[in-house]
Amino acid sequence: MKPLLVAATLYASSAMATAGEVKPFTADYAANYMGIQGIGHMVLAQAGGNRWRYSLDIGGSMANLNQTTVFEDSNGKWRPVSNTDTSALLVKRKQTNAIYDWTRGEARWTGDVKADRAGPVKLQSGDLDAMLINLAIARDVPAGKPLQYRMVDDGRVKQLNYQVLGKETITIAGKARTATKVTRIDGDKQEVLWVVDGMPVPARILRRRDGQDEMDLRLQALH
Repeated sequence: MKPLLVAATLYASSAMATAGEVKPFTADYAANYMGIQGIGHMVLAQAGGNRWRYSLDIGGSMANLNQTTVFEDSNGKWRPVSNTDTSALLVKRKQTNAIYDWTRGEARWTGDVKADRAGPVKLQSGDLDAMLINLAIARDVPAGKPLQYRMVDDGRVKQLNYQVLGKETITIAGKARTATKVTRIDGDKQEVLWVVDGMPVPARILRRRDGQDEMDLRLQALH
């Protein structure tokens, strides 16, 4: 894991100087997935033209996860082009691939998917995939925008509505920071995110199922 950046550097490296402006970044997280401790790296890099590659890698002794989305940025409007989701837990490995064809207005999935999740799924303007929701929330919370998104992922369409719970102090690189806490509940699942103004990604992402932590990412460094 890369050394923690000093707090001043962390504060100064705002990867999105203005709302909707996309800039490269690397975020390092302490990760806990299904009780397995690991390291997470979230990276946003240019992919040519107006395209960007946004990835999350989580590695541990018994689990490895990778999610990568390629998306287009058109004057602050984002739309997914493709994504790959790979997981390896103990001896079980799974990979799915998605293509978002905006010319045809549909998305399709291949790999380890069930027939009823292969698509096509009709696309609408403003649709995001699961990965892009992270960036959208980090962008929209400081701007006071409604946290409502239409997600097209895993062969389905889902409306995601997040609620602001208030402010909370969290520690990043040894420094206390004020974060806005938001949440979404879906049956037995809960997602909680902490957003710090000026940071392009959530400072913490917690996903729970049946009241138990399933995944917990805590930001350690941003550069």
